[in-house]
Amino acid sequence: MKTTKNAQIYVNTTSNKLNRIFGTLLMILLLAQSCSTSDDSDNDCDGPCNPPLAQEFANLRNTALEARTQNFNFNAEDGNVTLTSANGVQININGNCLTLNGNPVTGNVDVEYVELFDKGSMLATNKPTMGELPNGDKALLISGGEFFIEATQNGNELETNCGLQLIIPSALTGGTDAAMTLWEGVINAEGDLTWDEVDDATGQGGVFGEGDQYYSLLEGFGWSNVDRFYSDPRPKTQIQVQPPVGYNYTNSAVYLSYDGEDTGLAQLDTYDGTLNLFSEHYGQIPIGLECHVIFVTEDDGVWRYAIKPVTIVADDIITFNLGETTVGTEATLTALINGLP
Repeated sequence: MKTTKNAQIYVNTTSNKLNRIFGTLLMILLLAQSCSTSDDSDNDCDGPCNPPLAQEFANLRNTALEARTQNFNFNAEDGNVTLTSANGVQININGNCLTLNGNPVTGNVDVEYVELFDKGSMLATNKPTMGELPNGDKALLISGGEFFIEATQNGNELETNCGLQLIIPSALTGGTDAAMTLWEGVINAEGDLTWDEVDDATGQGGVFGEGDQYYSLLEGFGWSNVDRFYSDPRPKTQIQVQPPVGYNYTNSAVYLSYDGEDTGLAQLDTYDGTLNLFSEHYGQIPIGLECHVIFVTEDDGVWRYAIKPVTIVADDIITFNLGETTVGTEATLTALINGLP
């Protein structure tokens, strides 16, 4: 009888151990499956197991833009008014020229205004400096400032029939550059911004520099930019960037920061969903260029990013994986971008 009892205890103990082992193995299996992706090379889950939704990434960019939006108010019947921005830009608007559905406006007018001078802010708000060439390709612009102006009354957008003027301190972008011209921003259905050069019969391109100021004459409201094309005589190539598995054009982005250029930011604005590759598509990147390739996305309301120093070679393919990324605030990210060489 004693022997039987001991045998029973041994059997129960062995059974309990086996149950614990099977339970542990089941838990490991479930955790592995919860973090699985279609690419085993990215299965380490040192980043988020679930990439963000497109709207979550868009919200992050919208938050950055809202934080940089300045608000003004004036009476249209005051005529010419001058509004001064946080960075000392003078915005000259004639209230007598404002219209709503073709009719003159009277009373209070609200103005929303954004100014971007550094590439960290350009990245966070998704406002890179990519200018359209005559053949439809895009290339990097060096900026004297990006600006957005919108006038409204009771939430209704207004128009102006006599234009407006910006007086911009050129010291904000390294001093006066006589090659600068005026560009207008066009935002496509995906929310990406492209710059088109303004035709100007005077040959001044809507901008002229005098002393330590740029004087910019705008035809209307919206996005505008004081710019010139980046110039580099070296042979050009097309590059491609592969993001981590699960990240694509809707929930992440890839930018290029050219070393030595503080006020220009390129974007790889085309995407091959079959190959999971971003590209600038146009073959406009100088071979031998020293730059930093930047991958950004959203992670639980903040930024997830990776920054790689690269020297461009012909037909380069640059790869990011989640293990190379880190999570940080917008302030941290923009400080890193603005601190690049």
